[in-house]
Amino acid sequence: MTFEEKARLFGITLDQKQLNLYQNLYILVTEKNKVMNLTGITEYEDVINKHFLDSLSINRLGEFKNAKSIIDIGTGAGFPGLPLKIAFPEKKIVMVDSLRKRIDFINEVIDFLHLENVVAIHARAEELAVKEEYREQFDICCSRAVANLSTLSEYCMPFVKMNGYFISYKSGNVKEELEEAKFAIKTLGGKVMKSDAFTIPETEYDRTLVRVKKSSNTPAKYPRGNSKPLKNPLKESKKEK
Repeated sequence: MTFEEKARLFGITLDQKQLNLYQNLYILVTEKNKVMNLTGITEYEDVINKHFLDSLSINRLGEFKNAKSIIDIGTGAGFPGLPLKIAFPEKKIVMVDSLRKRIDFINEVIDFLHLENVVAIHARAEELAVKEEYREQFDICCSRAVANLSTLSEYCMPFVKMNGYFISYKSGNVKEELEEAKFAIKTLGGKVMKSDAFTIPETEYDRTLVRVKKSSNTPAKYPRGNSKPLKNPLKESKKEK
């Protein structure tokens, strides 16, 4: 199956202009990767499946289809933000990463591909989340970042507006990780919804999209600073059990 055919399985129809943009994005990523460590995935089919299609798989969810504003936390080389912007030019997308070089690269891509209504921001999530123009302002906060769900929830939930969603891209079975994160999610104002498990077409690449609905405002003290969400994820104390 072609990239176009696989995208259609996720409910996405791409025109020739969009396919050309993806081709250019592949070239930009792999060329920059020769001088900067952006990704360990560089073979064409692997980039298509594990970066582009994986990023687009969120369109399986009705919550994403209805969303108008998305913030991508820990975007790295621009995934899922860049593939989503190409497929859905009408959506507002903000990409955030703590490494300046990555954001500089993403801005180069945005300029080269003439993408509009998209912003790349160099910042730490815990610093950006306290700013009024970003806190609880997005229909969806998504992340493909490699961190446990408790940590990601603390970084991401503060950006989600009421009745919006935090959606985490996870690999394989997440039952145990999800169970461990329930306390953090509840503390941060979230409610775990049914997860969506699937396989990227014509690969053995298993993926789970974890959906967390914002049911109440995130307390002002979250996210904690000094990398505390990473070093000391929220968990239920023995006294509280």
